[in-house]
Amino acid sequence: MKKPVYENLFKPLKLDGLRLKNRITMAPLYLGYAASGGRISPLLLYHYKEMAQSGAAMIMVENASITPNGSGSPRTIRCDHNRFLNGLETLAHTIKNEKSLAGLQINHAGRFAHVSEPVAPSVVPAFGKPPRALTQREMTTIQKQFANAALRAKKAGFDLVELHGGTGYLLAQFVSPRTNQRTDAYGGPIENRIKFPLEVLKRVKDTAGNFPVGYRFLVDEWLPDGLKAKESIVLAQGLEKEGVAYISTMGGTYESFFLPEIINKAKKPGYMVSLAATVKKAVGVPVIAAGRISTPAKAESILQKKSADLIGLARMLWVDPKWPKKARKGDDRSILKCSPKCDACLQLVMQGKPAFCPKWSKESRAAYRELFQ
Repeated sequence: MKKPVYENLFKPLKLDGLRLKNRITMAPLYLGYAASGGRISPLLLYHYKEMAQSGAAMIMVENASITPNGSGSPRTIRCDHNRFLNGLETLAHTIKNEKSLAGLQINHAGRFAHVSEPVAPSVVPAFGKPPRALTQREMTTIQKQFANAALRAKKAGFDLVELHGGTGYLLAQFVSPRTNQRTDAYGGPIENRIKFPLEVLKRVKDTAGNFPVGYRFLVDEWLPDGLKAKESIVLAQGLEKEGVAYISTMGGTYESFFLPEIINKAKKPGYMVSLAATVKKAVGVPVIAAGRISTPAKAESILQKKSADLIGLARMLWVDPKWPKKARKGDDRSILKCSPKCDACLQLVMQGKPAFCPKWSKESRAAYRELFQ
């Protein structure tokens, strides 16, 4: 086989007993494709088959709820009961049949949950709606729910799970000094605020056994009184000690994403790579960089500079599922790029509709629309 143009990008990597055939992964991306009630839909299967056919080494399926009370929307995938096993099994096999590793991100949305009474570490309102503070007994229940969801994913045939500690969801809410105002053993200094996510990781690993567990990691909330890298690094090092398989880095939460300065930041290529580089300096486990890595040349440069070990593509892979194959040939110019000026997919998702890309061909858009339920 002819050598790929971008050698670092196509080097294999061992990850906690798994072999990634290259350094390209699909970062989790919610597009509203699940059926109402969180079931696996024909559209979701079609989408993930296309993502797996891309040639990316690992496909991380978007967040799946560990409990109905922690679901972020009516179309969020669910992994909280055995009645969802058959659908999850079909999804895992759909991805693995295309020679990609299949991962499932599991999550509790906390104060951002789409429920009448959301729960969180403390009573800190989210967009004017105050959550209820969790009791320690409820926290133990949630840890068990994470563990059971991971075991369910393993039974369904997924190769690994990823704990969602990003986007300001529940795990991140415990770590943030802004959203965790507890006065018990889980609040106060950073060493206390990281206890809950570390206990979740430990329980998941103890329950699921020989099963890799990654972590979607919030490095910086990009808010004046929010979590900063100096403190989040303490969690990263704790995760490494507890045997996390990798750390997938990101910045921002729903409360910072729409600030003018963050909107402008997010338009720049590789706008979150510096966060990955900061974490990589502090830990020895593989680190994933994401955030508008639109070209193979940019991805190769990130790996060459050792800013990260893996590249996470979300919208870039969704807009052009042939990105990895074009990269292998050095055919960069033909890659369809996600325009920083376009937010059509985001607007559709916010309206509760499935996302479609204006860059797609009429045939692609028609295929997706036909499968939507």
